[in-house]
Amino acid sequence: MRELVVLGTGSQVPSRERTQNGYFLRWDDEGFLFDPGEGTQRQMLYAGVPAGAITRLCITHFHGDHCLGVPGVIQRMSLDDVPHAVRVHYPASGQEYFDRLHYAASFYERTELLEEPVEEDGLLAVGSFGQLWARRLEHSVESFGYQLIEPDGRRMLPEKLRAYGVAGPDIARLQRAGSIDVDGRTVHIDEVSAPRPGQRFAFVMDTRLCANVLKLADRADLLVIESTYLSAGRELAHRFGHLTAQQAARVAAECGVRKLVLTHFSQRYLEPERFHEEAAAEFDGEIVVAADLTRTAVPARSPS
Repeated sequence: MRELVVLGTGSQVPSRERTQNGYFLRWDDEGFLFDPGEGTQRQMLYAGVPAGAITRLCITHFHGDHCLGVPGVIQRMSLDDVPHAVRVHYPASGQEYFDRLHYAASFYERTELLEEPVEEDGLLAVGSFGQLWARRLEHSVESFGYQLIEPDGRRMLPEKLRAYGVAGPDIARLQRAGSIDVDGRTVHIDEVSAPRPGQRFAFVMDTRLCANVLKLADRADLLVIESTYLSAGRELAHRFGHLTAQQAARVAAECGVRKLVLTHFSQRYLEPERFHEEAAAEFDGEIVVAADLTRTAVPARSPS
């Protein structure tokens, strides 16, 4: 299963409808928790996301609406005796803040946290999920966006497999070895399969428009991006290091995004449909105006 569970969509000040940030990405056997703001532990309960589902914690920056939920989440993992180690990524310049959040209160620590601070743009991790990248953004404090890239693969073609007499365990052997002998003939994998592009996910929070926003969003199947303001507030957005819905949608259009998720809304806006209207004028793909405790699926793999 690959889906985004939206825990909170507010910004600095929560509202009656919107909790501060929090986003959980289910990606096969991995669980990425991004930017847990205040109230995330409770929202996880409502959304049915157990602490044990978290395998990586990714923090973009150390403003409160993106990290004040860290103490509760960490303590809950230990309370639930989560057996696996959890890797944590955050800007290295905020080490002091993470240390304070980690031990904000006394608790019996059982879950191992493997801290992997982000110092510069680059590849953070490689695993069964693919590659996890970080890129520096432009905000009032150091901030990084995250990108998940699955390697390209191949899609097996049943009609071709039948034609070449490849069946049962031989299919797995062919995938591993790249070629096998069947009835005296060598069958190569490119004869019975087609290229399958890997999926991409991007997470972009608190930033002005900059080159790295475009790099993160490049060909994303699912782009989660802040749209704190509507276009009428573009000057405020630039001053405080944020994006408008119009800018976020233009990024999606320019970068070939398949599904756009807008979030991180200022409390001044009470009509979420206005964000959809503004984005739809720039981007003709699928647009989701995120709401607390909703789910959105990562689009199915593109056939080419």
